Amino acid sequence: MSFIHETEIKKEPNRKQDDPLTKKIIGAAIEVHRRLGPGLLESTYETCLCYELNLLGLEVARQVPVPIFYRDVKLDSGYRIDIIVKEEVIVEIKSVASLLPIHEAQLLSYLKHNGGGRGLLINFNVKLLKNGIKRLIV
Repeated sequence: MSFIHETEIKKEPNRKQDDPLTKKIIGAAIEVHRRLGPGLLESTYETCLCYELNLLGLEVARQVPVPIFYRDVKLDSGYRIDIIVKEEVIVEIKSVASLLPIHEAQLLSYLKHNGGGRGLLINFNVKLLKNGIKRLIV
C-alpha cells in the first residue's frame, strides 16, 4: 500500500516503491503530523521533521541555498531548499489548503538545479498526511 501520490519524470526501476530512505522520511513526517496535527507554520513542521530525522540517525541539511545558472553565470537567487536528507532527497514542506501545480513545479526546479534526484513534497495542512505527499524523480 502506497502512502504517496507519485509523479515520475524519469523511469528508475524499483525506486518509486522500494526506496528505504524516502520511506523513513515519510514515516518521520507521519510521526510529526500525528503529534502536531495540521494548521501550524511550515517552519514548525520543518524543525520537528529535522528532529525526527536526526533521531533516525539521518544526515539533514536545512535551508540550503539553490544557485541558479543563467547564461553560464551562477546567480544567488535567494531560493532555499527546505531540507536535504543524506545529500540524496530534497524535501519541500508546505502547510497550505491544498497542493497546487506551482508547488510541484517549485520542487521540480529545485531538483533540476540541484542535479536531479528524488524529492518529496509534503503538505502538513491535511487531515491525513498520506493525502498530502507527492514523490518526484528527475
